[in-house]
Amino acid sequence: MTISIVCRGALTAGLVLALAPAPAHSQGALDRMKKRAEQSTKQKIEDRVNRKTDAGIDKMLDGAENAISCLATDQACIQKAEKTGNAVILTDSDGKEMSRKPAASKAGVSKAGATKSGAVEPAETETTPAAPRLRAGEGAWANYDFVPGEKPLLSDDFSKDVIGDFPRRLEASTGNVELVMWKGARWLQMAGNNDNKFYVPAGATLPSRWTLEFDFVAEGRGACWLYPSGEVDKDYVWFGARHDGGMVRKDGRKIGTRAPNDDLIGTPFTARVMADGRYIKAYVNERRVVNIPNLDYTRSDKLLFYCDGTPEEPVLLHNIRLASGGRKLYDALEESGRVATQGIFFDPGSDRIRPESSPTLKEIGEMLTENPTLKLLIEGHTDNTGVTATNVSLSQKRAEAVRTYLTTTVGISAARLSAKGMGQSVPAAPNTTPEGRQQNRRVELVKQP
Repeated sequence: MTISIVCRGALTAGLVLALAPAPAHSQGALDRMKKRAEQSTKQKIEDRVNRKTDAGIDKMLDGAENAISCLATDQACIQKAEKTGNAVILTDSDGKEMSRKPAASKAGVSKAGATKSGAVEPAETETTPAAPRLRAGEGAWANYDFVPGEKPLLSDDFSKDVIGDFPRRLEASTGNVELVMWKGARWLQMAGNNDNKFYVPAGATLPSRWTLEFDFVAEGRGACWLYPSGEVDKDYVWFGARHDGGMVRKDGRKIGTRAPNDDLIGTPFTARVMADGRYIKAYVNERRVVNIPNLDYTRSDKLLFYCDGTPEEPVLLHNIRLASGGRKLYDALEESGRVATQGIFFDPGSDRIRPESSPTLKEIGEMLTENPTLKLLIEGHTDNTGVTATNVSLSQKRAEAVRTYLTTTVGISAARLSAKGMGQSVPAAPNTTPEGRQQNRRVELVKQP
């Protein structure tokens, strides 16, 4: 799968062409239909990000991208897409891609090529059976140790920004950096001839412990360098198109890099960085690519991204989340009697725990094992999106799912654990910002007598 960029202007033109009346119609009718199509398309792009979709225009948008995006829980959408022979992009409730089901290939086609405009058309691949989905603690996730910070400093999926603009909440520097539509979501594209820079502001000097997450996809030799100090003359962490990454000293020495995989070029992955003082770990999906105890950097109030995308081989980023880290769960629990976690994830609209939750669940299990008299109330919390009653019911099921995991997988006595769904009734932060809503989607542990 390679990058297929659909810009608003090009997409509008395609829809206008598809909706254009026959030549026998008057010029006035043509103009009216063209205007209506342009207005409809513009509104559709905005509504799609908020998941308020219209089936007719949705089909045209997905056709233009040669794939149909469906919520992972929307079986009707998935079945309809499969029947039409299209690739299916499965997303969570925030529009983030979780997995994909490729369309059946045409004979003789195995690679994708670029159009004259520089956009890369989707590759057609053989349909293969979907691999069994792993659960928390299974496979490579068993050794995965990334735990996201519990307080978001910046959380941006660009859903409130305009296609073609630079995101308002980031800081521009140099290069050609702008938003494009790809796979039904806004992605930050870097295509300025290998000199694309921008900053992710932290709001204040970064704390000693912090984490960074973002989705990454690139063509060719595309890569991004991350400077935690905000300056280019320090050590940096990097991620590449081949699902590789590592760290480079300011004198050019490379540490912890992995062998590249050309077959993965053009497919998205989640990049993660976890810092504790000068100790830095970096991850490609569930795989740790670098583990360095002495990164040379000075904490700043922003992180610098330096990406080498070009018009022919762009680099795209999505879902940037910077958060402050915290103390160990047990330390926080002892001090205040409760602790919030941001590292337990569920499938959208479901109580199925996702494998990325493994490190946080492992820490909770170890805490309970090492402190045999400790009893906990597990609280599920949501933001204010959706129906109140539904949020309460879902948060109850999710709290119970965590309790079940700890009793059946870790072996903790059920008598030591209880579960309660709080829904949106006890927000940890205002629901008026992305950071606040993300902070409100949490599992809290409450110490019981």
